[in-house]
Parts: sequence; structure tokens; C-alpha cells
Amino acid sequence: MASFASSTTKIYCNKILPDMFDHGKHESHLGSKLKNNEKNKKKLDLKLVTKVASQLPVIVPPPDQEVINKEKKLAAWTSVRQERWEGELVVEGELPLWLNGTYLRNGPGQWHIGDYNFRHLFDGYATLVRLHFENGRLIMGHRQIESEAYKAAKSSKKICYREFSEVPKADNFLSYIGDMAKLLSGASLTDNANTGVVKLGDGRVVCLTETIKGSIVIDPNTLDTIGKFEYSDSLGGLIHSAHPVVTDSEFITLIPDLINPGYTVVRMEAGTNERKYIGRVSCRGGPAPGWVHSFPVTENYVIVPEMSLRYCAKNLLKAEPTPLYKFEWHPDSKAFVHVMCKASGNIVASVEVPLYVTFHFINGYEEKDEDGRVTAVIADCCEHSADTTILDKLRLENLRSFNGKDVLPDARVGRFRIPLDGSPYGELEAALDPNEHGKGMDMCSMNPAYLGKKYRYAYACGAKRPCNFPNTLTKIDLFDKKAKNWYDEGAVPSEPFFVARPGATEEDDGVVISMISDKNGEGYALILDGSTFEEIARAKFPYGLPYGLHGCWVPKI
Repeated sequence: MASFASSTTKIYCNKILPDMFDHGKHESHLGSKLKNNEKNKKKLDLKLVTKVASQLPVIVPPPDQEVINKEKKLAAWTSVRQERWEGELVVEGELPLWLNGTYLRNGPGQWHIGDYNFRHLFDGYATLVRLHFENGRLIMGHRQIESEAYKAAKSSKKICYREFSEVPKADNFLSYIGDMAKLLSGASLTDNANTGVVKLGDGRVVCLTETIKGSIVIDPNTLDTIGKFEYSDSLGGLIHSAHPVVTDSEFITLIPDLINPGYTVVRMEAGTNERKYIGRVSCRGGPAPGWVHSFPVTENYVIVPEMSLRYCAKNLLKAEPTPLYKFEWHPDSKAFVHVMCKASGNIVASVEVPLYVTFHFINGYEEKDEDGRVTAVIADCCEHSADTTILDKLRLENLRSFNGKDVLPDARVGRFRIPLDGSPYGELEAALDPNEHGKGMDMCSMNPAYLGKKYRYAYACGAKRPCNFPNTLTKIDLFDKKAKNWYDEGAVPSEPFFVARPGATEEDDGVVISMISDKNGEGYALILDGSTFEEIARAKFPYGLPYGLHGCWVPKI
């Protein structure tokens, strides 16, 4: 696919693109269609917007009346309208002049192939969105990540790899047996990197999902897919945490072991592709490791969660999904949290805790006595009250069919306290009254300067009831145990991402960036003041975008 050039012009016109899997066919006719534009100026109502485009202009449809009537609904749960777009946005308000860099957001944005619609939010093929801030201006672009899974589906018009809940349909019994063999080897697992995006210490930008093969390097300026991120070590593994802990100097992640239940903790230094062994945690309960979508660290320790929501090989082999998909709930196996020393790999604590369900940890830090000795480790997460139904609530059918009933399971900022005195038990309680944020809590960020340290503020998506999905942005004050909430009726905001002001000395001195799907099927970029949590700017997108998951900040060098 052609890369973006930097000196061409983008055209809005009242023509709707065909299904994005037929986009190439459409582009082959662009030349002849554009030649007729001069004759049809009165009909087309052309509007020129300067900034980049591909070698051929990308047709960007504004929402004409037919589309508006059809799409008076959230774009959040619909497939992205076209494969790629880029252009400058009109900013309402004023962007801080210090905000120079690129916010990248990754997430599942293509939920159908032809007439076949995917089941689950987590199934969609990855859509990368770019917000580039420079000197008070804002340029937005989006593009599909060119994974092997996406390219195969695009060319064959069918699912070819195993997604979160989707399985390729076997043509016959022999092909089914072949698929089982590919599953065991990992060959049939997806590389659809639709979950997160991180900037490594050496500047490379990598999109990630829970399969190790789904680690894909992209260009943050053009959104080009550069290629697979190939690990150069022999540690192996098929899956890892979708959320590694990444700093300027290292990349830490967990590799679950489904055969001998446990987790391998590894570190990769910036500038290398080699993961190095730190240590191993053996599971204390259940037939398999608990799902480990994310995990926290402190300055000296890696915190390894062991949920009772555990991987399930039996469910992986099934052609149709179960209510818990590739997991099983084993409350009798209990729940645990393990603490490993980063330097030695030794386990310094392994405690039983109350049952919990979490996708996302916020942060961790060390609690010290007056002599400076570490007495406990604190770990905060978005905890869903040990309610596994949250997974099935994320089926697209459920998300698209909100009828006004309050069906979002309760969630809270769950705070673990893990003593380091040899005690067999840890604590789990709400860090503040969940009513402060509407008993909704997920998709969190914080000031990265406070990673692994005691911190005061977190930013997340909360709830204004009734709802079926988190629908507010919330700033959590963990000292005063209060929350400030932003809300746009009928809209769905994505993860609020905090960017600190260069040279700031206050923890919340910066801005919060989110992308919003509004109730009319449109969308906009939203920028809030990190301290007051008041809106300072917004910029409307040319059309509504699908919901996205997680992002990263790439500062201008």
C-alpha cells in the first residue's frame, strides 16, 4: 500500500466508499472519477483540506443526509468507514503550545468481513489512530495494521486465524484436524495486534496483543506497518501479557505457562530484541494460570497476579465460544498475588487475596516504615467486583443494543496490600467510594513519572448510570478519595491518556487526551486540563471512528 506523502491535498466529496475490503478495487477507478469532478462541481460541493494523502487522493465522505439518517447511532461499535485517512482538524478552543508530539491509539476497528459480523469487541482487526500535535495545530490519521490475519481475511473474504472468539470455519474433517495441529504449534493463533501500542526506549513503536506473534512494528509518522517484532532469544512461548511495563530503559512482561502452570518474568533492555529471564512464579491454585492481561511493578518488585479466571485449553479447542471464551472461572482455586524481586528473581511474598476480576492494573508502589524499610507492596487496579460477566457484556450485540437498562457490572479502584512479613494473606478493598465514579472503572492511565512510585492521581473511564459501558472520563484523587467526572450524554469516550507538561513539578500538570464517539454517529478528539479536568479544546473528526483501546505518547524530538 502506498505510504503517505507530505505535499498533496485531501478531498471531501459526497460519495460513500464501498466496503473497505474492496477498497483497492475502488482506488483503481479514482482517476477516471476525479477527471469528472470539474463537470460536477455544483453537485459535489468540494472542500479542500491541506495536509498529507496517499499517492492517489483519499475520498473522505462527509455524512450526507442519507448517511446521517442511517447512522444516528454510535460509531463506537461499527467498523471503520474506510481503510485510511489523514488530514488537519479544525480545533475549537486552544491547544497548549508545549503539546508537541503524537498520541497513538490502537484498538479493534474492523468487525466484519463481507456479510459476516464478528461477535466480540476484542475480535476486530486493528485500527491505529494518530493525533499529531504541533504548534497549536492538530492532524489526525487512521490506518489498518497490516497483520497477516488482516491481509489474509482481506484477500480471502473469510477469517483465517483464531481471534478472541472467532475461529476459522473448517471445510472438512481433515482441515479441522489440521487446524488443531496448527493451534498446538501456535500457527493458527492470530497476529492481529489490536490491543495496545508502546514506544520502546530506543524509539521503535510496537503494537501488541496477547499472542507473542502479534507484536508488530509501525511507523508513528505514516502509520505504515514495518513488520514483525522478532524476539531474538530462545525463551519461546505463545502468549504474553498484552500490557508490558515499558520505560526508557527496559521492557518487562509475563509469559504464562499453560503446561506447567505458572508465569515466566522476563526483561528486555532498550535497543535489543532479547528477552532475559528474571524468574518464575508457579501457580498456587487451579488447573491453569490465571489470565494476566496486565500487571504492575514497583521500584524493586514485579507484582504477578493469579486470578481465578484461568486459561482453559478445552475452551480454546472449541469451534464456538463459551460465555467466558478461552477462560474458565475457578473460585474454588482461590486467588493470589505474588511479589518477585527484580534484581534476584526471588519471590518475596505469595499471598491469598479475595477473589477479583481485573483487566487493567493502574500502578504499584512500596510502603515503607519510618526507618525506610519496605513493609508492604500496594497494587491498584480496575476491579470488576469479581464479576466475570463483564466479558460477555462486551459482545458487540450487547454493546449495540442498549435499551436504557443499567447492565454494566459494578467496578471500583481495587487496592491490594501485600505484606512482606511472611503473612499468608493480603488485603483487597476499594481505594475510594465507587459511587464517586458511578461504580464504573476501566481504561486507566497515570503520570508515567510516577510509575512504580507512590502517586496521587489516576485517569480512567467511569460511569453515569444507567449504561451498558463506561461512559464518563474520571480523574481519581487517591489522597482525598474524590473524583472529578466529565460526561457527554449518549457518548462513549475512549481511554483518557495523560501527557505531562515538560518541566512540570506537579503530578497532574499536563493534559488528558481522549477520543469520543458521540450519540449522533460522529466523533471528536477531546483535550482536558490534567489539573482542573475542564475541557480546553476539541476537534471534530470527518466521521465517527470505532471505539479504541490503549495508546502511547511519542514526543517530538
